[in-house]
Amino acid sequence: MPTAILTGPPVPGSSLEGDLRSLGFDVRTAAGAAEAETLLAGVPGEDRVALVDTRFVGHVHALRLGLTDPRFPLSAIPGAVTAQRSGRQALTRAMARENSASAQGAGNGTLVEGLPDRVTAALDTDVHRPELGSLVAAVPADPQARNEARQAVAAVDEEAVRLRSAVKARDGFFTTFCVSSYSRHLARWCARRGLTPNQVTTASLLTALIAAGCAATGTRAGYVAAGVLLLASFVLDCADGQLARYSLQYSTLGAWLDATFDRAKEYAFYAGLALGAARDGDDVWALALGAIILQSCRHVIDFSFAEGRAGSAGGPAAALSGRLDRVGWTVWVRRMIVLPIGERWALIAVLTAVTTPRLTFWVLLAGCAFAAAYTTAGRVLRSVRRPATDGDGAARAARALADLADGGPLSALAHRFRARGGVAAAALGAVLVTGSALVWGAGWQTVLAALAYVICSAAAVGRPLTGRLDWLVPPLFRAAEYGTVLVLAADAEVNGALPAAYGLVSAVAYHHYDTVYRIRGDAGAPPRALVRAIGGHEGRTLAVAVLAAVLTASGFTVALTALAVAVALVVLAESIRFWVAAHQGGAPAVHDEGEPA
Repeated sequence: MPTAILTGPPVPGSSLEGDLRSLGFDVRTAAGAAEAETLLAGVPGEDRVALVDTRFVGHVHALRLGLTDPRFPLSAIPGAVTAQRSGRQALTRAMARENSASAQGAGNGTLVEGLPDRVTAALDTDVHRPELGSLVAAVPADPQARNEARQAVAAVDEEAVRLRSAVKARDGFFTTFCVSSYSRHLARWCARRGLTPNQVTTASLLTALIAAGCAATGTRAGYVAAGVLLLASFVLDCADGQLARYSLQYSTLGAWLDATFDRAKEYAFYAGLALGAARDGDDVWALALGAIILQSCRHVIDFSFAEGRAGSAGGPAAALSGRLDRVGWTVWVRRMIVLPIGERWALIAVLTAVTTPRLTFWVLLAGCAFAAAYTTAGRVLRSVRRPATDGDGAARAARALADLADGGPLSALAHRFRARGGVAAAALGAVLVTGSALVWGAGWQTVLAALAYVICSAAAVGRPLTGRLDWLVPPLFRAAEYGTVLVLAADAEVNGALPAAYGLVSAVAYHHYDTVYRIRGDAGAPPRALVRAIGGHEGRTLAVAVLAAVLTASGFTVALTALAVAVALVVLAESIRFWVAAHQGGAPAVHDEGEPA
């Protein structure tokens, strides 16, 4: 249980102790600085502890922001400072230094007035100071100032501020104007009933899976129900993040669940549409697989560009973007045309309800292709103008891009060729293997092209990925691997081949998303043993090419299914083990606002 230690003389009529108890703190009072240090040392090391000045006047939500946010080891607002387990040593050292200085200055070590602020100033590490906006957090020095502070508290609608802050600062047009205006009230309703963000996230997943089941019926009523339920799932998806911000219930596990469930919901719905179309005699599995490939490649472009630190430069593209941002309506247009998750799901839901799965997929593919071309072109223009990155930033970026590349044992063996190709080698390999699959299909030509792809892949990562356009290497690898699987499965022309390929790409895409979330959470990439066990991108591409060449069409389908199951089991088992262990081990909470996915 978290502990709050009140320091300073009692203040008649103060509600501070009750406010702290309402936030879940066990409140204790220190008669002097020495006793405050003793109480601090007596709080179990794994518990949160806070020092709070008895003179504090402010909103309860200001205290909540300053003292309960699990993302930061140390946090402070005027009159209060708090530490989690990872920040306890720093707080203890600061308290000892402050007590030593107080003892020398006052002669008795009993000076406690203003102790939290003095301890905060004595901290020898970074301290998070939340943006309070119109919320009040003050330590009045006299009765008149205290009365003015109380009037300032009364003049602000605290609940309105809290509701506004529950909404993501930057979001898409559909989410901002068509969902968040009411989903934040749903988030508050959930908070008042003790629901957690993870429970709401799970409810969103279940709703989307039911929507996928409705789409799989292949009936008009089923499609309409699927569209409505998909929108309901998205409302819940917004509400879980808003609930986390409203109540500051951030967690490592919650961030992972929110991110992975978004992908699971979307891909399950695509599969439902494909199954529903099959009931009407229309095979759209290739379109469904194309949709997840395009969407996954779009995301890895986003992730690689961010990790490669390519967006820090100026240049004409950045200048134009800045000018457009000063024209209000262009901001929303630009957010809409990149089809963030809100616009994308609304589009899918409406088209599902009123058209056919085939038309839904074609419109989705066209929209995502345009969005990918628009964003990638802008980032390439920014990248070619940026100065070279060096130092620790370059090393971290190169390491992140190498992890995102997902190279396996074959790529490591091919390093002996000592080639240094970068993005050019990655592009050449991708064109060779996918082009061969398109032209010759399953055959020795594609196997040879896959071998060339292995060599090109090794050459692409043969040097640190610090070039201006090296952030394109991971997305090129994703496009090559996923595209080859799609083309060879479609070339098999037997029932089950494309659904098996859909399963394989989904399992591999999960692994790639999981890698991103670990890097973003500063947890490092998945262990090399896992990457080796599932072959790396080049090993899987070569394996699929060989299987297509040596097996019959039906045998190839069975092999793809077995490979999909094997990859899914290995990846999911290790991922679940890692994230649950991280959560139970007290890993720092994560809440990545990021870009609208």
